[in-house]
Amino acid sequence: MQFLYIIASVLAVVAAQDYEIHPQMIVNRYPEWYIRSEYSHPRFQRDLSVDKKTEDVTLDHKTSPDGRIFGTLGSRDEALFGKAGYQRNVFDDHRGKLDASAYGSRVLTPYGDSSNLGGRLDYKNDHSAASLDVSKQIGGHTAVDAAAGGRWPIGRNGDFTMQGTYSRFGPLQDYGARAGLNYRW
Repeated sequence: MQFLYIIASVLAVVAAQDYEIHPQMIVNRYPEWYIRSEYSHPRFQRDLSVDKKTEDVTLDHKTSPDGRIFGTLGSRDEALFGKAGYQRNVFDDHRGKLDASAYGSRVLTPYGDSSNLGGRLDYKNDHSAASLDVSKQIGGHTAVDAAAGGRWPIGRNGDFTMQGTYSRFGPLQDYGARAGLNYRW
């Protein structure tokens, strides 16, 4: 329930910025006269967008060169939903690239409500990649998904690949592995 209050608070802050949706403003670019008006304070482009088909409101705000906040509010049939999260690039250099994110969602329906919280790590470099995703349904099971793989060159035209996966949802577990030899003639 607290997660719903957090999402509502974020929306109240965004709505307090006097944001009006006009059909010509749905595009992500504002005309120059709107941003630099001599009769008003300077306005800045907001990071909100509205999907024309589903009418979902989406926020994608860059907080720093390495981080961003994202979220979506919408409805489908009889359900209301909200998703929000934070994504950050931990490093992107000679070691490879590591991204981390934390996210949550809340769904309200006449048949029941659900809340999910989770986090994800993604690592990638020239010869390997790995990911870990852990999520928890409030009042339910924890889900863990992990995958890793590598590619090693063999000569000029070939490479050897190996991948492994692990998934767990509550008491159910699943493992997988795959190896391959690729040669381009």
